[in-house]
Amino acid sequence: MRRISTVLVPALVLVCVTVLTVHAAAQNLGGNPEAQKMKNPVAASPASIKAGQQLFQKNCRFCHGADAKGDGPMAPEGTHPANLTDDKWDRGSSDGEIYAVIRDGAGPKFDMKGYKSKMTEQEIWNIVNYLRSLQAK
Repeated sequence: MRRISTVLVPALVLVCVTVLTVHAAAQNLGGNPEAQKMKNPVAASPASIKAGQQLFQKNCRFCHGADAKGDGPMAPEGTHPANLTDDKWDRGSSDGEIYAVIRDGAGPKFDMKGYKSKMTEQEIWNIVNYLRSLQAK
């Protein structure tokens, strides 16, 4: 019995620390000062914007809508996905903050899951460039 508890207790502590760390990484309202300092390393070229649009349609339109206005048909019940075409971004408006939301998800309840395990950094930056192109219209 003692051997089981010496294995289980550290494992439970590790799980709790991991959950708290992941929860802390989610972007909350008001933005993220650290992410705000990030510079977009991908030029907003037509190729990047097109790649970002394709990735958005594949991964994001279900909740944010095909036109990114927050009216997607599959948003979890009781949630209100952001309109990504307006000039007010509640979780930060810099390229780095938008990148961090896509990468880490949006808190505090993680209604939006992060995509860091599903997309490369380049792909996430392409989506940032696509979203920026929508704001310019």
